[in-house]
Amino acid sequence: MLQLFRRLLGIPPARPLVDESQWRRVEARLPFLDHLVPDDRLRLREMALAFLGCKEFHGAQGLELDDDMLLAIALQACLPVLHIGLQAYEGWVGVIVYPGDFLIPRRIVDEAGVLHEYEDEVLGEAWAGGPVLLSWFPGNDAPAGVNVVIHEFAHKLDMENGDVDGLPRLRPGMSRRDWAKAFGEAYEAFCAEVDRGVDTTIDPYAAEHPGEFFAVVSEVFFEDPLVLHRRFPAVYDQLVHFYGMDPAARAAAAAGG
Repeated sequence: MLQLFRRLLGIPPARPLVDESQWRRVEARLPFLDHLVPDDRLRLREMALAFLGCKEFHGAQGLELDDDMLLAIALQACLPVLHIGLQAYEGWVGVIVYPGDFLIPRRIVDEAGVLHEYEDEVLGEAWAGGPVLLSWFPGNDAPAGVNVVIHEFAHKLDMENGDVDGLPRLRPGMSRRDWAKAFGEAYEAFCAEVDRGVDTTIDPYAAEHPGEFFAVVSEVFFEDPLVLHRRFPAVYDQLVHFYGMDPAARAAAAAGG
C-alpha cells in the first residue's frame, strides 16, 4: 500500500502510478468491466486514481491493505459515478475495510417504547456524511451474487439528496415521475415474488426497502445487466439514463446476441 500512496502524494514516480500489468491483473478479477467501452475503461482508471488520492483508507481488525486491493475497491467505487463525477462523493473521506463480514451495534426503540440492543452482522454499510464500511474476502471466498462495493456506493449516491429511499439525485433531463413509476412497480412485483418464495434471480435482500432495491439492482446493472434488462426493463432503462451507459448492449454483443 505504501508505494501507491507515496506516488499519489506527489513523490515523483520512476514509472507510471500503476503499470499496465497491474491494471490488467486487478481488472481480470472484475470481469464486468468488460461491459465498458474502451474510452470509459481508461476514464475509469483515471478516476480510480483520483479517488484514491482524495479518500483515506483504513484496514480494520488488523487487515493489511495492498495496492491491488485499493485499486479493486477504487475501480468498483468509481464505476457508478463514471459519468456523474467524483463530486457525488464529496463531504466524507473514510473507507474502512474489514476482513470479511463484521458486526455493528444497533439500538432501536419499538412501538411500545422498549429499547432493544443487538449486534447486526453485515457485509458493508454507508453512513450519511461519514465513512463507507466494506468487507473484503480473499480469492473466491466472497458471497456469490453480491457486490458490496457497488452496493454501498449506490447508497452514497442515494444519500446525495437526503434519506436512503431509492430516489437519488437524478441527472438533468430525467423525470422523477418516470423513475418512481418504474421503480415503484418493479419493487412491488419483486416483493410479491419474495413473499411467494419464487426464485427471483436477483438477491431477495432487495425486498427489504426501496433503498436496498436501488442498491441491489445497481449491482446487477453493472455485473449482470442482461438479467436486469430481462427482469425489469423499465428499471434498466432508468439506470441507463442515470449511470450514462448501456452495459446490456455490450454484454449482448459479446455473447453474439
